[in-house]
Amino acid sequence: MAAARSARRLIATVAAGAAVAATAWLGGPVAAAAPGDGPVATEPGVHPGVQTRTDGAQCTANFVFTDGDATYLGQAAHCSGTGSPTDVDGCTADSLPLGTPVEIAGASRPGTLAYNSWLAMQAADETDPDACAFNDFALVRLDPADAATVSATVPVFGGPTGVDTDGAQPGEVVRSYGNSELRGGVTLLSPKIGTVATSRGNGWSHDVLTATPGIPGDSGSAFLSPDGSALGVLSTLQFAPLPASNGVSDLAKMLDYARAHGMGGVRLVTG
Repeated sequence: MAAARSARRLIATVAAGAAVAATAWLGGPVAAAAPGDGPVATEPGVHPGVQTRTDGAQCTANFVFTDGDATYLGQAAHCSGTGSPTDVDGCTADSLPLGTPVEIAGASRPGTLAYNSWLAMQAADETDPDACAFNDFALVRLDPADAATVSATVPVFGGPTGVDTDGAQPGEVVRSYGNSELRGGVTLLSPKIGTVATSRGNGWSHDVLTATPGIPGDSGSAFLSPDGSALGVLSTLQFAPLPASNGVSDLAKMLDYARAHGMGGVRLVTG
């Protein structure tokens, strides 16, 4: 759902009726914030939720990572895709190469594409259909000048407290923050609270229903579990099987894959 050039499956505006349908499917309203939730101030500079732009395609950064030497900002792999919106198989879809510069809102200098799960799967001749369909993760190495001041805290909600390693269960409340340029700088609808509907691909992806679904440009957004741990990354906005549901790729699985394919020391930075 990168704005301007999408390598995933949807460029659309979702009508209010889709949210109503999602609410009816759940049998009740989308879950509200948990007791004790309070707003977390958004700091200037680089942090989860800032806009990234890769060769013109605008996405939203998810979490901050480090390997002990460099600092990275996460985004969706498809944000650097070069194929058509129907090229959704990461094992065959075309992508810009590692080393591609990535503009980052709040950064003094561009970052550099350092890892892309699509490229990693193609180099490894990956054959797992679930990984090919849902492994949608990239790392952008920050310039040292920006790495020194980056904040790992997710706007509004705080966290992450760690990586969610046990997946998601139907009915769990999740939180996210999108930053699509299509909102014209109005951030009222950027924070999202929703509910997990189901998981697919042997846990590689989770279908999440939010009152306002992600829109083009929200791709890559961080999703937090009920305890504030890092659950996943916004990959798709789907028409089926659940209309207007968010396809959230599982971060624990994608991190494990990255570590096994060239990013051995990378870990999440807590907020």
